[in-house]
Amino acid sequence: MFHFATRKIIEILQDINLSIPKGSRVGFVGETGSGKSTLVDIVMGLLQPTEGSISVDNVLVNQKNMSAWQQHIAHVPQDIFLRDSSIAENIAFGVPREDIDMLRVRDAAHQAQIAETIEGWKDGYQTVVGERGVRLSGGQRQRIGIARALYRNADVIVFDEATSALDSKTEEAVMEAIGCLSQNLTVLMIAHRHSTLRVCTEVIQVKNGEITSAGSYRNFINNTSQNARCEP
Repeated sequence: MFHFATRKIIEILQDINLSIPKGSRVGFVGETGSGKSTLVDIVMGLLQPTEGSISVDNVLVNQKNMSAWQQHIAHVPQDIFLRDSSIAENIAFGVPREDIDMLRVRDAAHQAQIAETIEGWKDGYQTVVGERGVRLSGGQRQRIGIARALYRNADVIVFDEATSALDSKTEEAVMEAIGCLSQNLTVLMIAHRHSTLRVCTEVIQVKNGEITSAGSYRNFINNTSQNARCEP
């Protein structure tokens, strides 16, 4: 479980008190500049709070153990960087070719719901993706990004508006893959489109550096609809 107890974080976030249970799916939503990305950057150890503390399983996260904590986190951005090499090398990104564990590659691909597609290609996991993955569709690139995160055996996966550039049908396929991930994984999602949040167990709305609401996806949608009806 992560726990935040902060009064101020680098002059952007204030009075944040948040706990995230292991295995939960938490979505962060808010307008550009609201502070949602800053909050998740704190989780990943990319930024340090000026006041307050962060703990994981009741252990305070500090400069001494920050690197160890980051080893448990994987990040799936909106734009997945793919090298002009094989599917296997892109899933096991950064691992020398001779050290790639193909069992882990296949397992990660299955969890990311792309194994059937890969194994249907002539060269399978040795298929070369082309420069920046030009031979793959947007949805395939995103699922390769998910498989890459899973190959790391991360405990926490952060999706940073990972489906915002996809069309609705492709987003649906990627969200299905996310929904099928192990319940032992903690998933954090920064989202722009509200539909992306439907797999979340909790949706946290951030506005002007503060958490303005936290609850289920259904409550979030109901509140959003009600506020929209009240606007002149």
